[in-house]
Amino acid sequence: MTTSTTEEPEPAQSATASDAKTTKKAHAGALRGNVAPKKGKSGKKASPAKKAPKGATKATGARDGSKAAKILDLLKRPGGVAAKELLKATGWQPHSLRGFLSGTVGKKMGLTVASTKGEDGERTYSVKA
Repeated sequence: MTTSTTEEPEPAQSATASDAKTTKKAHAGALRGNVAPKKGKSGKKASPAKKAPKGATKATGARDGSKAAKILDLLKRPGGVAAKELLKATGWQPHSLRGFLSGTVGKKMGLTVASTKGEDGERTYSVKA
């Protein structure tokens, strides 16, 4: 009895093909997801927060002889002062006077301006000192 063994020869190409696969490089770039590109930073900066009104320490900050000093002296009178008197003392327009009382005296100086209207329709302003 003769035994025959058949050996199949291994293909020579398989060894060289595996070597060739490892040495090949990809032709295309890495794949990425379908997303929008990153946005750049905007050039506009946020505005700073509004500051709280300062204390009443600046109420005496008006220079002597200035219109602001005249208005403060008139406002501190016991009965207050009529708007017409303030306009005559400063020479301002009515809207400028109201802006000064609200912005400078009320907000910047931190004083409380009381406004009352009399029976004759005359507006009077006063400040509690």
